[in-house]
Amino acid sequence: MNTRKYIIKAIVLVFSSILMMACTDLDEELYDRVTSENFIQTRDDVYRTFLRTFEHGYWTVQGDQYILQELSADQMMTPNRQGDWFDGGTYIRAHKHEWTPEDAYVNNAWGNLYTGIVQATNSMEDIAALDPTKFGMNEAEQMQLLAELKTMRAWYYLRLFDFYRNIEIITAVKGETKGKPQSTPQETFSFIETELKDALPDLLSKGDPGTAAFDGRWTKAGAMALLARLYLNAQVYIGEDKYAECAQICQDLINGVYGEYGIEERWDAPFDYNNDDSKETIFAFPGTFGRSHWQYTEGMYWWMAPYNVDKYFGFSEFGGSNPRFSMQPGKDVDNVEYSFNLGKPFVKFQKYPDDIRIKKYKNIGHSTREGMFLMGYLTYNDNQDTVKSSRGYNLYIRDQVGHFEDLKPGQELADKESNMNHADQNSGIYPVKYPFYPDESPNKIESDYVEIRMAEAYYMLAECKFRNGNLSEASTLLNEVRGRYYPQGSESLYALDGSELTEQELLDEWGREFLAEGRRRTDLIRFGKFTTGNWWDKEPDNSTHLRIFPLGRNVLNVNPQLVQNPGYN
Repeated sequence: MNTRKYIIKAIVLVFSSILMMACTDLDEELYDRVTSENFIQTRDDVYRTFLRTFEHGYWTVQGDQYILQELSADQMMTPNRQGDWFDGGTYIRAHKHEWTPEDAYVNNAWGNLYTGIVQATNSMEDIAALDPTKFGMNEAEQMQLLAELKTMRAWYYLRLFDFYRNIEIITAVKGETKGKPQSTPQETFSFIETELKDALPDLLSKGDPGTAAFDGRWTKAGAMALLARLYLNAQVYIGEDKYAECAQICQDLINGVYGEYGIEERWDAPFDYNNDDSKETIFAFPGTFGRSHWQYTEGMYWWMAPYNVDKYFGFSEFGGSNPRFSMQPGKDVDNVEYSFNLGKPFVKFQKYPDDIRIKKYKNIGHSTREGMFLMGYLTYNDNQDTVKSSRGYNLYIRDQVGHFEDLKPGQELADKESNMNHADQNSGIYPVKYPFYPDESPNKIESDYVEIRMAEAYYMLAECKFRNGNLSEASTLLNEVRGRYYPQGSESLYALDGSELTEQELLDEWGREFLAEGRRRTDLIRFGKFTTGNWWDKEPDNSTHLRIFPLGRNVLNVNPQLVQNPGYN
């Protein structure tokens, strides 16, 4: 069955509104007049039930969850652009670690992820109660679906655990009448670990019969990659070193124990329109122009570009873009590099000037592109016109923040102020990881969203080797991925003796490889920099409670059993 075309968004929307509050108030009827007994009549109905949490899960990669992971860290920003995107200071609070239980993204991320958990759990209960023979299925297929749902639910829990740490574990929804008290971090860690291990035997490996059209489905490799993520961050989560366990899983992934995967030779292949067939893709959410494409919407990459970028891309199907997210600056208004070590993402790319990603993003025909950044002047109509801001000045996008407006490159700006409350539409370079091909391209907005790719296994293993003192092997592993970004024989590749690999360089390399992919906060915390480091317009706060977010006021009001996280009122 080609499940790529089977994810039915309408079904998700019908149920998600009903289930939204189910994580804390289970008195409501889950289906009103539609029950599992009268809804599931055919084998196709079983798969519809199975898939509804997948579409919701795809939706949760953007929006509030993205804000928590990226805007609280040192690479991305949403500054006040002359009145645009001030929004009551909500994004400034995220940047400065001054969020409150009233902030929408704090409340919404909890509810959004628990909605997916309730959907997955309800589907598990429905499918487990079926006699598979009545639906043209055997028991092995039934168990496989349950294992995938268990893995999907673990993915939600892992993210909730990372954000809030003290969360409630829900494993049943039918007949439940109230929410659960919070579990300890150790209990939650053990629960996620056990769920993934329990799911493993019933999951398929890449290449097994029936996986040829398995796009958007969980396999053994996907589940084990999630377990590796859990182990990689175990020191933060529960105060225990699990790097050896993480390393073993990553080595198994690289060795093909769970299927044959690899690293793409072309730098943009993991993100291109045909990445569903990429050897690097371990788990991805299917995306198409006519169906779901959540990473391409305003909660993520489409609002990571200037207002009039459609003219430059030649892509007008979404209307205008919006500079909601851009990269934090590496230089002050006088074009002098800042002295702090963190942040400065574009400067970190420029450290290796032969990196082919540093080019300006440009569509070059036949569904191909070059470069990964929107910067400088963006011209169109055979270079006769220049993309303008919404205020009318020609844009010159720069690795700086200030009120530049029509200032030409190389000219001095009299106004030296540069902070989150003082930016214009020239401020901050934009990354373009997923291509925006022109209207006439048959492959526009066709990229799947890659949640797990093999590069992560190499980087996790490299970090485990590094922390164990084996810098040479760590450098070799990183070069296996980095080699695609530089010419053959480039001096930008790490020395094989490991002499160039420091802790700061390793953190910088995580930032280059996974720029804007919604994980930066987690990496900073693991390296001990999130509350102790400083970056642009951000001083150290030295408050360990800020490593997790507060429970939102609305969340606490719904479930009186929940207790606010330490350090928050």
